Amino acid sequence: MLNFETFTGKLTEICMQIGGKLILAILIFVIGRIVIGYIMKGVGRLHALYSADKTVSTFILSSIKIILNIVLVLSIVSVLGVPMASVITVLASAGMAIGLSMQGALSNIAGGIVLLVFRPYNVGDYIITSGVEGAVRSISIMYTTLITVDNKKVVIPNGELMNKSITNSTCEPYRRVDLQFSTGKGEDIVKVQSAIMDVIKSNSKVLNDTEAHAPFASIDGGTNESMIFTARAWVKTEDYWTVYYELMQGITTKFGEIGISAPAMRWIQK
Repeated sequence: MLNFETFTGKLTEICMQIGGKLILAILIFVIGRIVIGYIMKGVGRLHALYSADKTVSTFILSSIKIILNIVLVLSIVSVLGVPMASVITVLASAGMAIGLSMQGALSNIAGGIVLLVFRPYNVGDYIITSGVEGAVRSISIMYTTLITVDNKKVVIPNGELMNKSITNSTCEPYRRVDLQFSTGKGEDIVKVQSAIMDVIKSNSKVLNDTEAHAPFASIDGGTNESMIFTARAWVKTEDYWTVYYELMQGITTKFGEIGISAPAMRWIQK
């Protein structure tokens, strides 16, 4: 049997060993946190990262910080004498459990990475997807936030967007305004075409710089009671809605002034 002096000596030796490891672990933690802080500040000052898209830079900085903290924790665990095989087993089991319980969140993260890499839209673009439409206010790693035309905020999970069709209405510098009109069956076709073209050409925002951008107006069908005319005009993307309503009002007014009967406009393309 161990006597009291031997027992206290062994206990003191164990406490000194544990205490030394604990003090070393605390020092590693404090120094590690300071080093991580300096590294993150240095990475944040990199010109390539500073000039990158805010969403991309935030994601990269967060990922680097997480990796550095994981390395720090593993270093502390190693100093404390915990077998790395046991640590890896625990982490693998925890990762599997977390992965199964957070499939939706992981899908959103994967979707966010795909969207950030391929960039089907950017902040400020007007998109139509998943039954909603609006201007993109922000793209985070998990969600995309839209602002609708009536100023509502719509938050869409990135995992859903990754598997849906997305219509980007503002990614190109030019858009085409498409309108249709119906008139009485007996109206003069040339007269109607001329009236439409006069209004289109008088609008300063309508483009006519190339053959591809030339305004267009023509009969496009009809019924027993009416004729249907199609009008097309190219504009800068930012002028789309302004020109759309100006042409709608201007052509309707023009028809009334020159006596073209029953003009009824309907919207074709948004």
